[in-house]
Amino acid sequence: MFRIFKKKVHDVANAPVRVPQHIAFICDGNRRWAEARGLPPLMGHKAGIANFENLVDWYIARGVSTVTFFIFSTENWNRSKEEVDYLMDLFYTELKKNMKHALEKNLRYRVVGSRDRLPKRLAHMCDKLEETSAENTGGTVVFALNYGGQGEIIDAVNAAVAAGEPVTRETFETFLDTGDLLPIDLMVRTSNEYRISNFLLWKLAYAELMFVPEHWPDLVKDERMWQRTLDEYTRRDRRFGGGKKANYAGKQK
Repeated sequence: MFRIFKKKVHDVANAPVRVPQHIAFICDGNRRWAEARGLPPLMGHKAGIANFENLVDWYIARGVSTVTFFIFSTENWNRSKEEVDYLMDLFYTELKKNMKHALEKNLRYRVVGSRDRLPKRLAHMCDKLEETSAENTGGTVVFALNYGGQGEIIDAVNAAVAAGEPVTRETFETFLDTGDLLPIDLMVRTSNEYRISNFLLWKLAYAELMFVPEHWPDLVKDERMWQRTLDEYTRRDRRFGGGKKANYAGKQK
């Protein structure tokens, strides 16, 4: 009996740790983080972008294949012109820096969302970053920029109707801007906000949801919080509407 018990303990200790293949972040709380420190609200956005590449590298090194960030929604245009202009400049600077990161780490970058309203130099940088990193195989980093989940689905419906093809889940997904991405396994939203805010609605179908009180600038720089997201995911019992052995047949194209 002792040997059997010892074997079970050994099996549990050596069981593989489940890691989400696709983790997505709604990066909330930048302005509240700044205001709590007596700083101008725009400084919260600057703090939110700091250490971003280290966070990506940490998750990729632990087996996550896709890391997605919701950085600007289609509704965010309603903010002040000063804030929107600042964000557009900040995104341009960050994406330009990501060119080097993509090369050094063999990462593929994707920018999903409409580029119609983006400043021309930012839209061009989105194109350039995607084209330059398209063949990289070390992991995928996704920015949802000027993105709305309902708009993406409506655009896909119109494209499917125009194509005149029978629609299944698999064929419909090919019309989505995010069709080449894995289903989201874990979505993390910061700053004590408990909603998904029109974010990647199709890909979130069977995602585990995690809401944390920390503001985004705190999470982006704290490795202990990153580990906490993986620990929480490991504790979840993912059944996908079936029994314990059920599995979601999401696939990467």
